[in-house]
Amino acid sequence: MEGTNPVNKKLTAALSGGAVLVVALSGCSSNKDSGPDPKLVAWAKTVCDAVPAQDAKIRAANASIAKIATDSNLPPKTAKETYAQAFQDMADGYKGLAAAISSAGAPPGVEGGAKRQQDAAKNLNGLATSYSDLKKKVDGLDTKDQGKFASGLHDVADQTKAIGQQSNNGTEALKRLEQGDVQAAIAKQPSCKVATSATASSSSKTAG
Repeated sequence: MEGTNPVNKKLTAALSGGAVLVVALSGCSSNKDSGPDPKLVAWAKTVCDAVPAQDAKIRAANASIAKIATDSNLPPKTAKETYAQAFQDMADGYKGLAAAISSAGAPPGVEGGAKRQQDAAKNLNGLATSYSDLKKKVDGLDTKDQGKFASGLHDVADQTKAIGQQSNNGTEALKRLEQGDVQAAIAKQPSCKVATSATASSSSKTAG
């Protein structure tokens, strides 16, 4: 009988990109002596204030899957519930980040800022949709048949590869949004600094 452990590990590896993406949004530093435009700082605060709560959802989802990756004898029903909740939380987290960036509008005084902002929100919404689709797929898994359940989990794990690429695209979109004065403005936000520290800590524990 096939255990779920190998699939769990595969899912954990695929999902670890989520933490990196959040760091891309909040992992800012600036050596600029002159401060950014106050309007841009206010814009950054609107975005950053939404980061910790959504970051926490994404980190918790990654952690819950990482936790069951070490258990090859986990009952299918428990595994299914864990995956479903994790994917839902990740969908909610990315949707929340996208909403924060969308509602903030284009960063004021930034050339090309509107497109960069829209691209970042679009990528995050795409991730939210993908994780929501994964949640639906997990909801449909048959836990009464161990073989069918393991096969279904393999399909879910394979689907996360495409999401991994989406995560990479999202990271790049956020980095583009964060360039120049936007980075300096975000660097001033305590909420983004807190999220960066928490995410980095969580990533280190997962990697270990």
